[in-house]
Amino acid sequence: MSDLRPEDRLAAAYAAIDRANADDPTLAGDPPRPYAVIYGERMTAWLERLVPDASDALRIAVRGQHIRRFDRPRSEFPMDKPGYFAWRNRLKDHHADLIAGIMTEVGYGEDDVSRARSIVRKERLKRDPDAQALEDCACLVFLEQEFAPFAARHEDDKIVDIVAKTWIKMSAAGHAAAVAMVPALPERLQRLVGQAVAAAGARRD
Repeated sequence: MSDLRPEDRLAAAYAAIDRANADDPTLAGDPPRPYAVIYGERMTAWLERLVPDASDALRIAVRGQHIRRFDRPRSEFPMDKPGYFAWRNRLKDHHADLIAGIMTEVGYGEDDVSRARSIVRKERLKRDPDAQALEDCACLVFLEQEFAPFAARHEDDKIVDIVAKTWIKMSAAGHAAAVAMVPALPERLQRLVGQAVAAAGARRD
């Protein structure tokens, strides 16, 4: 059991997650840093905006949502839909196990550890506000940081489909945050977001 004070546990958990992610061979930024570390920081930044009074379990789950994702490359699974879902499920277990180990090491109790595992696995998405907050953060990081590079590599129809699927996953608070980003996007992306939102509404109907 850790001898850390309770008020120091969150910072220790963040530091352990970042150390685990520091092995990511994919680098980004200037100066270059491991992308997994950058991604965790971006997730935390969005959570602070969306849920400033978040529990430690939610904060840790958000920071470690993709902890050591690079350990389980997509190429290890068949390149079809069942293979994709098998990969995603394996990743959820991987992330949950690593987070649970870190939380236990820095002194969190079983209830907090179990809660973080449930959140990072998104076991009750749309019904669990914490799991939904994690999903919103992931969608917002995509829209803010990854959408433009993704759109540059793909045709309009594919972009509309991906953004519509992303939109359906988000809450009203996530939608509001995403809408606030749209005016800063290039004209093409603004148009495609509008089409995607309309498509998402039609799919719900």
